[in-house]
Amino acid sequence: MNRKHLEVKRINAGHTDPAHIHDLLEQENTGWNMIDTVNWPEYPYKPDVRFRMAHNGKAIMLEYEVNEKTSKAEYGKDNGKVWTDSCVEFFTGIGGDGIYYNLEANCIGTVLLGMGPQREGRERAEEETTSLIGRHSTLGKETFAERETGLWRLSLHIPVEAFCKHRIADLSGITAGANFYKCGDGLSRPHFLSWNPINAAKPDFHRPDFFGTIQFL
Repeated sequence: MNRKHLEVKRINAGHTDPAHIHDLLEQENTGWNMIDTVNWPEYPYKPDVRFRMAHNGKAIMLEYEVNEKTSKAEYGKDNGKVWTDSCVEFFTGIGGDGIYYNLEANCIGTVLLGMGPQREGRERAEEETTSLIGRHSTLGKETFAERETGLWRLSLHIPVEAFCKHRIADLSGITAGANFYKCGDGLSRPHFLSWNPINAAKPDFHRPDFFGTIQFL
């Protein structure tokens, strides 16, 4: 299987306010990557979705840009069913030991963070961990029912402490399995897009066997 590979640039930036990540990545000429694989033809709707990321050794700066007909954000508290909202996701086995993290965020920045070696029995991060993840959405922070939206952006500042099952001193030099997704299980047009293709019979993002790779420079 062909696995996509992404090199994640190290940038000289301290702790960055999530509201400034878009401008920072623009200044650094950080390239975009498409989340555009429709793995299951019974769900053909494909909004325009792309992401880009950089790091400073101690944190990942991740930005998603989504252009979709409608969005919804009914979950405003972390670790809720954000995948039923307009949701973007980053899964990574950054520790290299079989445990992978699923970081899922709806379009207003409400996050879910899970960890474990497989889909079943996953552990959810405590609030003290999810609260470390900075977020900024162009749609604001308030929940809303499904409505027309168009283009929106979500920026995440993910410190290494968020990967709470591992001790990561510096991201530079780490190569990890990863995939990036866009979904909306509870939308009027449900969809399941991925960066790296998934060869499975039905929608399933918990497939580390279909991760691409990311290399932190």
